[in-house]
Amino acid sequence: MIKISKNTEDTKKIAKDFLAELYPRSDKATVVGLYGELGVGKTTFTQAIAKELKIKRKVNSPTYVIIKNYELKINNFKKLFHIDAYRLKNEKELIHLGWNEIISNKEHLIFIEWPENVIKALPKKHHQIHISHLSTGQAGIKRGYRNFKIKNT
Repeated sequence: MIKISKNTEDTKKIAKDFLAELYPRSDKATVVGLYGELGVGKTTFTQAIAKELKIKRKVNSPTYVIIKNYELKINNFKKLFHIDAYRLKNEKELIHLGWNEIISNKEHLIFIEWPENVIKALPKKHHQIHISHLSTGQAGIKRGYRNFKIKNT
């Protein structure tokens, strides 16, 4: 599925629609990989998800701390993890940060930026959201428009 975001409100709508179709896995945590270049809107999308999940705390990029977690009060999930793997060299570094414990709990919802850096640690079947800026050369496309390619597995 492909969705276009022209502004923050569109991104919020895409996040809401994504969550409406998201079901927890029966055996392990639900993992969502956020793919895209630096500054494309991966954290903005996660912030929209957090707002939709009624998280009151400010959700910032976990670039320097790598992992942040937030308590949830919804039926399907009890904790949201926001992970930024940009600074990780490989999946071994993620495992040293408690990855096996995080992913083993089916009540965990995990959004991971730069998943390609730790791809071997991710479940083969994980949700993928590829975010990119649309070219300004396309007719009717203005700077700042984002293209969301969503693959649910």
